[in-house]
Amino acid sequence: MISQQNISVSTPMGATLLPGGGATFRFWAPRANGVYLNGVFGGVSMKGHTSATMLTKDAVGYWSGFVGSAKEGDGYKFWVDGPGPNGSRGFKRDPYARELSTDAPFPDCSCMIRAADAYPWHDARFITPDFSNMIIYQAHIGTYAISKANTSSTFLDLIGKIPYLVALGINVLQPLPVDEVETDPSMGYNGADLFSPDFPYIVTVPATLGQHLGTINNLLTAKGLTPLVIADIVPGPAQLKVLVDLCHVYGIAVAFDVVYNHAGGFTVNNALDDTCIYYGDRMNNVGNNNDSLYFTDQDRGTGGLSFALWNQCVCQFLIDNAKYYIAEFHADGFRYDEISDLISMNCDSGWSFCCNLTDTLRCLKPRLVQNAEYWPNEVGNYPRSTTQLIVSSTAASGAGFDVVQHDGLRSAVRIAIQSASEGSQAQVDMDRIASNLFPQGFTHGWQAVTCVENHDIVKVGAEQRIPTLADPSDRRSWYARSRSRFALGLVLTAPGIPQLFMGQEFLEDKQWSWDPTSSNLLWWNGLASGDKAMIDYLRFSQDLIRLRWNQPALRGENISPFHVHNQNRVIAYHRWLEGTGQDVVIVATLAESTWYNYAVGFPSSGNWLEIFNSDVYDNWVNPIVAGNGGGVSASGPALHGLPASANVVIPANGFVVFARG
Repeated sequence: MISQQNISVSTPMGATLLPGGGATFRFWAPRANGVYLNGVFGGVSMKGHTSATMLTKDAVGYWSGFVGSAKEGDGYKFWVDGPGPNGSRGFKRDPYARELSTDAPFPDCSCMIRAADAYPWHDARFITPDFSNMIIYQAHIGTYAISKANTSSTFLDLIGKIPYLVALGINVLQPLPVDEVETDPSMGYNGADLFSPDFPYIVTVPATLGQHLGTINNLLTAKGLTPLVIADIVPGPAQLKVLVDLCHVYGIAVAFDVVYNHAGGFTVNNALDDTCIYYGDRMNNVGNNNDSLYFTDQDRGTGGLSFALWNQCVCQFLIDNAKYYIAEFHADGFRYDEISDLISMNCDSGWSFCCNLTDTLRCLKPRLVQNAEYWPNEVGNYPRSTTQLIVSSTAASGAGFDVVQHDGLRSAVRIAIQSASEGSQAQVDMDRIASNLFPQGFTHGWQAVTCVENHDIVKVGAEQRIPTLADPSDRRSWYARSRSRFALGLVLTAPGIPQLFMGQEFLEDKQWSWDPTSSNLLWWNGLASGDKAMIDYLRFSQDLIRLRWNQPALRGENISPFHVHNQNRVIAYHRWLEGTGQDVVIVATLAESTWYNYAVGFPSSGNWLEIFNSDVYDNWVNPIVAGNGGGVSASGPALHGLPASANVVIPANGFVVFARG
C-alpha cells in the first residue's frame, strides 16, 4: 500500500497531494527503528506496524512513502518505533501537518491532508507597503472580535472587523501567533504544531460558516471580485487564507508573529504530550532534554526549551515554516519573538540561523518586512549582538533583519505620563522624550517599531494601559483622556514604524487577557452603546493616522527637537523633507494648564496653518477648545535656533501641529 513511487530527494516534508492523485509523506526521525503511516486514505484503512505501512528511511534520517489512494481531508498519524526506553513506541503527529483533525481531543488528534493551492486568491494586485509607510495594528485573534460570549473569536470573526481597520487607517495587521498551542486559551507563544492553525480560531459549524460566507462575499463583491463558495472556507488553513486575502483586497498587509527561539512546554494536564515533536524519533530519555530531537536543555523562562539550532535539520524545519507562511498564506512579513533569547541560547548557531533565515526569505519575497524582537541587555556577552548589526545586511556581517521592536520612545513617554499623573508639581522628563524621538543608534527611523502599548506591556499582571497610567483614580477623566492623546500623538508624529495594540485606538483602559472568559476583554459595547469618551478618542485616532498619511514629513527621517523645557513640560520638534517645503512643526505639553502666547521657533517666517489640535477631540467638537484660530504668523525674531518665531497656544496636556500656509 505504501510505495516509493513519486519519492525523491526533493520530496516535501509532511503530506503533499500530487496533481495526478495520491500523496507523498515524509517524516524526520533519524534514530527511529521504524516509522509507519496509519490512517484512512480515500476510504482505504491502513493500520498497524507492518511492512505494508512502513515508510522507507534515507541516509539523513528522513522516512518517506507514497499512497495512491490518499485524498484531501484524509486523516493520518505516524507510528514510531524508537530506540529509547520509557515508552519508546507509539504515535506522533506530523510536525508539518497543515491542519489537525477534530476526530479526538488534542493532543491525540489526527493530522489532516490539505492541498497547498486550493484557495482562490483575489490579491494579485496587492503590494506590501514600504517600511517607512507602515502603521502596524497588533491583535490577538482569540479575543479581538468575540461574537459569542465566553468563546474565542476566529479568523472569520476578524474578517468582520476589516472595514473598521480600514476606517482606522492602519495598513499592517500583526496577529499574535496563530499556530496550534498545547494549552487553550493562550497568548500564542507556546506553539506546538507550527504549521497548523490553532483549533479555537477555526469555524467548523456549517450554519456559522454560512453566516461568515455572507460577510466575506459582501466584502468581495463590493470590490467587484468573484465571491467564494462554502467549500472554499471549510478547511482551517483556508479560513486564515481568506482573512489575509481580504486584508490585501482592502489594502492591509499581514505580518505574522512567529516563535523560533523556543516551542511550547509540551505538557497537557501536567503530563508530557507524548505525540508532539519533543522526542520526535522516540528517543524518550526523559530527564535529559539534550536527547530531544528538536530541542536543547536551554530555557530562559520563555515557556519552553530552545530549538537545537546547531542541527541543520531543525534549522530547515523553522525556515520551512516561514516559507510556508509566505507561499501558502501570502505573508507580508514576520515579527520574530525574542531573537535576543534565540542568539543567547544558541550563540554561533543562533546567529547563523538568523542569517540563513533572513537571506532565504528576502530572496523569496524582497518586500517582506522582517521584524526582530531584540533586547540587547538580555543577550549577555555575545560579541556581535549589537542592535545595529541585527538590522544590518548579512553582507555587512549583520543578521539581516529589517527592523526591531524598540522601547526608547515607549519608555520615555510612559515614564512622562506616569510622572504627570502625580500632580502639577511633579518633575516630568521631557528631555528623555526628545532624545528618543529618533531611535538612537539607527541609520533610519523606520528601522524601529515604536509604541506605547503592546501585548507584553499591558497584559494582565504587567503594566497599565495608558489611560490608567495617566489617571489611576479615574480612567475616563479629562486627565486620562488628554494624556492618552498626548502619548499617541508623539508615537504617530515621530520617526519609526508606529504600532498600536488592539483597543488602544478607542481608549481601552483595562489590561488585556487572552482568555475569552475573562472580564479583561475589549469593550466593543462601549463604542456600540455610545460611550462618548471612546467615540471621541476613536475619531482622534483616525484623524491622527490620516494626518500621518497626509503629511509626508511625518513619515520621513528628519526630526529636530528644537525646544525642550522640563519645568514647563513643553516639547517642540520640526519634521521636514529635504527640498519639498512640506515642513511640519509639532508643539506639545504635559502641563495641566493651557499655555497662551508661548513663544516657539519656526523654520521660516510667514503663515503657518494649524492642521491638527488634540484639544478639539475632547467632548467633540470641543466648545472651549484652546487653539490658534486656524494658524499663526511666524513674524517674530529668531528663536530656539530657528530663523523665525511665533506666539502659540498649547492646549493643556495636548499638542498642536503646524504646516506651512
